Amino acid sequence: MRRLITLVPVSVFMLVAACGGGSSDLSTSTTPPTSGSNVATITVNSGPSQNSVNTGFVTVTVCAPGSTTNCQTVDNIEVDTGSYGLRLVSSALASTFTLPPETDADGNQILECTVFADGVSWGPVDTADIQISGETASSVPVQVIGDPNFSAVPAACSSRGTPDDTVAMFGANGILGVGPYVQDDGFYFTCPSGTCGETQPTLAQEVANPVASFAADNNGVIIELPGIAAGGAVTVTGALIFGIGTQSNNGLGSATIYTLDPNYGTLTITYNGTAFSSSYLDSGSNANFFVDSSIPTCSGFF
Repeated sequence: MRRLITLVPVSVFMLVAACGGGSSDLSTSTTPPTSGSNVATITVNSGPSQNSVNTGFVTVTVCAPGSTTNCQTVDNIEVDTGSYGLRLVSSALASTFTLPPETDADGNQILECTVFADGVSWGPVDTADIQISGETASSVPVQVIGDPNFSAVPAACSSRGTPDDTVAMFGANGILGVGPYVQDDGFYFTCPSGTCGETQPTLAQEVANPVASFAADNNGVIIELPGIAAGGAVTVTGALIFGIGTQSNNGLGSATIYTLDPNYGTLTITYNGTAFSSSYLDSGSNANFFVDSSIPTCSGFF
């Protein structure tokens, strides 16, 4: 469950998630598009560690800013509408692949403690060009999780949850946060002389949703999956579509628009006559979670 829980929203853009929605009109049921400069293939499977459930993955290419040779293509990147920014697990990257670090005014490397609902991720903030399908975001801050050069997780981070800094623990080679805000406004640190303390980087240095930095198709995303039989499926392939109403394959049409709380990105959902105002849509959560004490549970699930 990849729900980012420590954030103060900074900037909002539209998010639409579809299941079997139309390629030109989200209110029409059709097959997800398979081509287009703004379309990336999303595959739902068990992930690189074979222990993920109902998790969608895409492939992302990262490069040192301005470079066409110092690049790496990374598959099995989890798509998460409940967090913000690209985070890569260090062990999924080649040891020879490097990105320039984000530093403070004194030249100290900026690091982040990202707090998810199921643990924390610790690592430095670097700068990268990001390419997904035909879309490119230039010089975007990203986090490298579990970087061995910064292996000592400070207590101010580990006290917030169990570190998930390996592919096996994270269940992915990284995570692409495409939620309804731009910056994550998380917990940032510098560690001069090996002593870590919290810091506040500039807004431009915070890990950021790369979709907002695309030259076009930058006002939202659509996750579109085909219908699945009642018995389920081992894997399924759909589309991560960038932009809302910017091309012929991402028209809003007559789809219903649900307004999010501008401060917290939540919406109100009514279940069994009870309204839950702090609800959210999160592709990084691998089940539907709701409160109903009348249903017997088994190991925390119905």
